[in-house]
Amino acid sequence: MKAPLVSTVEDYIASFPEEIQVHLKTVRDCVKKAGPQLAESISYGMPAYKHKGKPAVYFGGYKGHIGFYATPTGHEAFAKELSKYKQGKGSVQFPLTEEMPLKLIEDIVLFRIANIEGK
Repeated sequence: MKAPLVSTVEDYIASFPEEIQVHLKTVRDCVKKAGPQLAESISYGMPAYKHKGKPAVYFGGYKGHIGFYATPTGHEAFAKELSKYKQGKGSVQFPLTEEMPLKLIEDIVLFRIANIEGK
């Protein structure tokens, strides 16, 4: 399931069925809480969060999962924690049938911010 072209994260989330919207809102709230300084936009057709003009994380809604993208370094740094989830190149799938791993998402966001800062 792919969302139609939208210009805001609110419109992106609203384009999904209610059961997926709940998960998207949860992930968005987690990302914004962990990184209130991140600039929110739509990029590559999904919610994108940048720090100092550089990509920090992205996420997207799909029929059976939430895709989370923390490239280029977030997935490598959390390989052990992410190993229980289905992954692709630069992506991880959090199943809709499980609770979203909010602490892990928060840790990845904080890592990406520090990584961009050069820490």
